[in-house]
Amino acid sequence: MTPVIEQTVSFPNVTPAELYELFMDSAKHSAATGMPAKVSPKLGGKWSAFGGMILGKTLALVPNRMIVQAWRSSAWKKTDPDSVLVIRFEKTKKGAAAHLAHVGVPSYDHKGVTHGWKKYYWEPWEKYLKGRKRGT
Repeated sequence: MTPVIEQTVSFPNVTPAELYELFMDSAKHSAATGMPAKVSPKLGGKWSAFGGMILGKTLALVPNRMIVQAWRSSAWKKTDPDSVLVIRFEKTKKGAAAHLAHVGVPSYDHKGVTHGWKKYYWEPWEKYLKGRKRGT
């Protein structure tokens, strides 16, 4: 089993509910990452992001606080089991934080997924949120 990917990222001037929506609302997810996403906001609903490059099913939801998903890359071997993604959102003194735990990523893609969270989610989210706050 590969190590759990654990990351915490803080975003100023935003609420946990806004971060939750960036992940669970198709239009906002697409806008924040700059790539097409289709996300069912319902428990058991299917989701895909980056034009279908990553996909899965929502396993548990605590509205505005936590998302648990079966998660996989379309590049993974069919024999690879889904990984499990848990993201918690919490209020901080200056805004909100996202706490990520990603379990079961195949060893051959572990480094790519680890770096991918920062490159394809956290950095674009930061840019999106800053632009939104300025009204651009």
